[in-house]
Amino acid sequence: MKQHLIIADDDPGIQDVFQLIFERAGFSIEIYSNGEQLMNNYFEVPDAFILDKQLSGIDGLDICRFLKSQERTKDVPVIMLSANPAIGDVAKEAGADDYLEKPFKIHDLLAMINKYVKNDKVAS
Repeated sequence: MKQHLIIADDDPGIQDVFQLIFERAGFSIEIYSNGEQLMNNYFEVPDAFILDKQLSGIDGLDICRFLKSQERTKDVPVIMLSANPAIGDVAKEAGADDYLEKPFKIHDLLAMINKYVKNDKVAS
């Protein structure tokens, strides 16, 4: 069975890149343009979340805090993404398991996902 990722990013170009990267790596993915469905628990629990900090509407850090406070998602890895160089500190404060600063290398993204989600097709 494919490992499942939920990605929240409001940039359509980045969404397309994520879809290409992760589907080629053998994942099933769901992509949301905002955090509304996540904040309302309208999703099946994935193997990991990838959240952009700068989402329209609800901030990615608030979504992370919410997910980590919920019984059904508190143990699911959350990886924060941001162009903000301070993302490491704020992601940790929000309870994220890890972070990547934009721009990042595809190899680094896949290696990070592989650290949290076991997928034989992902190169580390």
